Amino acid sequence: MLTLSQITAQAQTTQPIWWFGVSGAANFNFYDGTTQTLNNSLMVPTAFHKGFGIRPYGSVLAEYRPAGIWGIMLNVGYDGRGGKFDNVVAPCNCDATLHTNTSYVTVEPSLRIAMPSSNLYFFVGPRVAFNIMNDFSYTQVKQVNTNSQLSDMRHTLVSGQVGAGYEIPLSSAASTTKINLSPFISYQPYFGQSPRSIESWTMTTVRAGIALKFGKAHKVISAAVAPIEVAPPVVADVTFSVREPKAVPLTRQVSETLPLLNAVFFEDGSNNIPGRYVILNREQASSFKEDQLQEEQSVTMSGRSARQLNVYHNILNILGDRMRANPGVTISLSGAPAGDGKVMAESIKQYLVINFGIDGSRITTRARKKPANPSEQPGGNKELALLRAEDRRVDIESTSPELLMEVGGGMMRPVHINAMQTDPLDSYVILNVDGAKKQFNSWSVNITDDKGVSQHYGPFTKDQESVSGIKIVGDRPEGDYKVTMIGEGKNGMTVTKESTIHLIRQDVTIQKGSRYSIVFDFDKASTIASYNKLLIDVVSPLIADGSTVIIHGHTDIIGEEDYNQKLSDSRAQQSQKILESSLAASGKNTVKFETLGFGEDTSHSPFNNSLPEERFYNRTVVIDIIPGNK
Repeated sequence: MLTLSQITAQAQTTQPIWWFGVSGAANFNFYDGTTQTLNNSLMVPTAFHKGFGIRPYGSVLAEYRPAGIWGIMLNVGYDGRGGKFDNVVAPCNCDATLHTNTSYVTVEPSLRIAMPSSNLYFFVGPRVAFNIMNDFSYTQVKQVNTNSQLSDMRHTLVSGQVGAGYEIPLSSAASTTKINLSPFISYQPYFGQSPRSIESWTMTTVRAGIALKFGKAHKVISAAVAPIEVAPPVVADVTFSVREPKAVPLTRQVSETLPLLNAVFFEDGSNNIPGRYVILNREQASSFKEDQLQEEQSVTMSGRSARQLNVYHNILNILGDRMRANPGVTISLSGAPAGDGKVMAESIKQYLVINFGIDGSRITTRARKKPANPSEQPGGNKELALLRAEDRRVDIESTSPELLMEVGGGMMRPVHINAMQTDPLDSYVILNVDGAKKQFNSWSVNITDDKGVSQHYGPFTKDQESVSGIKIVGDRPEGDYKVTMIGEGKNGMTVTKESTIHLIRQDVTIQKGSRYSIVFDFDKASTIASYNKLLIDVVSPLIADGSTVIIHGHTDIIGEEDYNQKLSDSRAQQSQKILESSLAASGKNTVKFETLGFGEDTSHSPFNNSLPEERFYNRTVVIDIIPGNK
């Protein structure tokens, strides 16, 4: 398309390249983290955590705006970061308050991005702040007020900001002296904004204000605008492919090796063993055998968690049975946090001693401030309630191989379960749209059979998705299907691509498959190395030539979705590489791998995410071995 535009020559002014001015704003400061040691002579009895304050901000500014959308901004000024922490109650049942009056000289260079044909602009850049004031005021009922200065303040903070503004011209179009009024707002997240070198106090600031800017323009005579050629919209470039199963199995007998978490999680505010754990009386405990948990059960793929959690929630009975069968075994129960940990550990010890008849001298208890492998990490301030719930637990520790796995982070020795699995993963149709996340807002598929009956799935946003083959075929023994992908391009265009599949329903329960699970510590993929022995010595020998190995990685819901997707991909891919290397060394070259990372996708995750143990078990790689003659 060719658009012609002609403008009559007229006197006008250029826009200034350089602008100078001043700004004023209000800082809305949000406090998080922990503050208790105020200086070398004052540690208050109760820690402060959250707070809020509004303080002034003022700056002198300069802006460089060459032709185009790009520019540079620089603000140098006073930055008030004071506020008041939420009131706390001291051990004397006295109210305590803490006000801070921290402030800085701040230097904020930013990249300026103007929106074409608009007065709207965005900016992003670093913030370098130099501390000039660190006063505080602490009051506690029945105590003398304290006005002093915070110690261990960082002199320099390096953080960042992102924001937007709008230019409102105050001068006439013909004037060469340009004056703009510019309201703006910016967001300065907690990254890098820990004002002290001790504890974990952080600040997040939202700034709203207005700037007055001056610039010098020049008069020019505009020429006629030449014809402008506008390129047609570019069609999104994606590749669509479909991977169909050779058959759609409805059920499969599965022999599963289930890792057993070596931890019991306690409810906040209670030191009693939670009711979701299976507690037996003496008579029931005397006849309990771990083998009882291996009995075959009928579950769906999504219901797998109910079977696993039932086994895990018998952890104390499994522990009692194993200690009873191995009289020489000793254990240590380590409870956290320090205040309740000892009592929590003692409640488990008493259960084993009284109900299972274990000699108390074989069980030691202790308290820790945090577990040996805590979920809450230093400096973290997101989703702390979920992380702290995971750290309120008693860890079971032992050096005995009769109790612990020989691999993988001190886990309890696994339990073997026989089960009937329905809707297994190898019955799924895999949909690949390479480039979807980059090119599309979303995409979906219509799957139409040879009678014209259509099923709709979506919308999706990731490059790879899967649809249950059982849902597609329904009651039909087999059928041909047209798969139509419809993508909504980010450029506003719709992209349609097609493929075909042929599905065969397999009603007969097929022979046993094997399943192994690997459970990871919070936010870690590198711990796959600790499972090398399991993968090479145990899993790999069970994989026969011609088998299909399905590896799928998962995470819990804590953290960013994109990060969790990459983490699950990394875990699954590392597992595949270890198995492939082991199989090649043993001369097995016809094994087929289907490796997927589902991230935190709750439609595929093995467990819910409401309980700490469910989130632990969701940090997993699941390996299914399907015999080749299925």
